[in-house]
Amino acid sequence: MALFDLSAFLAMVECLMRQMRYWLGFNMVPGIGSAKLAALVRQFGDVETAWHADIAEYERMGLDKRAVKNLTAARQSLDLDQQWARVQKAGIDLLHWDTADYPAALKAIPVSPPILFKQGAFAPADQRAIAIVGTRRVSNYGRQMTRDITAALVRSGVTIVSGLARGVDSIAHQTAVELGGRTIGVLGSGLDCIYPPENRQLAAQIIDGRGALISEYMLGVQPEAKNFPPRNRIISGLSLGVIVIEAGQKSGALITARFADDQHKPVYALPGNVTSLVSAGPNHLIKQGAKLITSAADVLDDLNLERISQQQAVQMALPDSAEEAALLAHLTHEPIHLDDLIRQAGLPPALVSSTLTMLELKGAVQQVGGMHYVLRR
Repeated sequence: MALFDLSAFLAMVECLMRQMRYWLGFNMVPGIGSAKLAALVRQFGDVETAWHADIAEYERMGLDKRAVKNLTAARQSLDLDQQWARVQKAGIDLLHWDTADYPAALKAIPVSPPILFKQGAFAPADQRAIAIVGTRRVSNYGRQMTRDITAALVRSGVTIVSGLARGVDSIAHQTAVELGGRTIGVLGSGLDCIYPPENRQLAAQIIDGRGALISEYMLGVQPEAKNFPPRNRIISGLSLGVIVIEAGQKSGALITARFADDQHKPVYALPGNVTSLVSAGPNHLIKQGAKLITSAADVLDDLNLERISQQQAVQMALPDSAEEAALLAHLTHEPIHLDDLIRQAGLPPALVSSTLTMLELKGAVQQVGGMHYVLRR
């Protein structure tokens, strides 16, 4: 039996770590996108050799003058060791096309990002991911439908992908977190520049065991408007399909839908009031051939995801706390008023309200009007 060669192993690890610096370096060069970087790697064999190549070699392979100029300037000004140390100090993982944990679905899209910055963790379950996107100015109808659709998908073991923006995105992420599901947030900024700022706590919850935050932008990159359209191709790229809840006709959500279509992935749209500006986007998508949905079941059926794990379904149905068990013991299919439920359960009103909210998200309880609640199953 061959003995383990520790020195060879350490040399290999050092080589991989050194390569990381050069992937990072190319990411910071304006004008070097995925197509040019792929051509450089093909030409020179690896990113380190490509980074140190002679200028004349860049020109001979057909690299345009702007890219050559920017690359030359970056090689002179960037301290790659310092930049790599900055990423490591922030506790951020750097993935590139050749790392094992770079998402296969994302690598398959036409313009995949050469590198990803990641906080949190991916999981095998993330292969069953669906994007939920929409307007920042969500209506009450859109808010409720986002919660309902997200909750049903999470209960079916689906990972929720969105952009951590205000409105529909935040509701989808938050619902997934509250239900103990998985969610991936794709940022249009560096991972140290969470936007909007009020979502910092949500971002922390996501990376604390509920999923991951990812970005193709280096630390310190601010959430500028030009960053968000490219970001949307990653949202659709990670997903089996894209659901548009509410959106204006010029919304970023429709850009995500167009990317999904280019990537040959289904687009689902929730119909809305034809007089509502935030329903103009999904209604237009439906006219253009997007699949009309009224519930998560439509998406699950279309993607053949309806056969969920029975064990997972049972686990989601079980009470997660003594408070949930106490309320479920006093709930039936006959409506009961909140005040009566508080009195019968013998629990503080605030605790009853928060527990009912969780049970609603889990699909176990439904409010039927006038502060009356019933069992949903």
